[in-house]
Amino acid sequence: MAAGLILAALPAPAETRIEKDLKLSPGGDFRLETDMGSVTITASPDSGVHAVITSKRRDLEDLLTFRYEEGAASASIVARKKHVTSGWFSSNGGSVHYEIRVPAETRLAIDTSGGSIKVSGMRLQAKLDTSGGSISVTDQTGDLDADTSGGSIDLKDIKGRVRVETSGGGIDGSNLDGTVHAQSSGGSIELQKVTGDIDAETSGGGIRIVDAGGRVHADTSGGSIEASFTKGNSRGGSLETSGGGIEVSVDSAADLAIDASGSSVKSDVPITVHGEISRGNLQGTLGKGGNTLRLHTSGGSVRIQAL
Repeated sequence: MAAGLILAALPAPAETRIEKDLKLSPGGDFRLETDMGSVTITASPDSGVHAVITSKRRDLEDLLTFRYEEGAASASIVARKKHVTSGWFSSNGGSVHYEIRVPAETRLAIDTSGGSIKVSGMRLQAKLDTSGGSISVTDQTGDLDADTSGGSIDLKDIKGRVRVETSGGGIDGSNLDGTVHAQSSGGSIELQKVTGDIDAETSGGGIRIVDAGGRVHADTSGGSIEASFTKGNSRGGSLETSGGGIEVSVDSAADLAIDASGSSVKSDVPITVHGEISRGNLQGTLGKGGNTLRLHTSGGSVRIQAL
């Protein structure tokens, strides 16, 4: 009891804080490599990098060794653990946070071993990598390459090529102007309003795609697939699942070759059937035919309907 009283009387550890300004001109590169901590990157109309690094539980100087580099073309922050166990067998890694402002026209390379990454408002390409949290990107113009082994990925309002992968959560994206590669081994995938081709794969959930403007490849072994194509889209694609049904909506005026199979296949659009007619298989053409839309499930039914 006495020991408990003494511990209770000890003051809570104060937040420690480091502020750093680095030179960087618009159009340059910014790199952050840290062994622990979450990261928030926001776009600034001004030149230079302004970084605020905080720790809620332990002194930053006791946790990490910092190295800074700066220049008109590039700037970087590298933070390495001072102690091998820091952030591994304690929650100290989760208490460190980087709040960083950079010029909007900056190429990003962010790598953290212990937290989430949030990026907003950037106007050049970004490469994001974390092994310990989620990734969120909004209002991005430029290609995006993002990987996490420990959380979900959320994307909104991006113009450029997107490649995202996670082994620890789902993927959710909307208003994506470009091609998309999305891969998850631990959750569902939902994509809305994608103008370019889509490649979506997951072994841990369903796939839902709304307003696909290009070709769609969707593959899951852990759920159903629901997909709708935009008006006039005749790009086709391949939808395949071994864990549920498939429901697809297409423009009845599109020109497609249809190849569908499942426990049952039903169509609400006028398809000219080729070959034998059976309950679980359908091969034919919609309109004049053209690119193939392949729909296959070994775990459910297939439904084709008009937009």
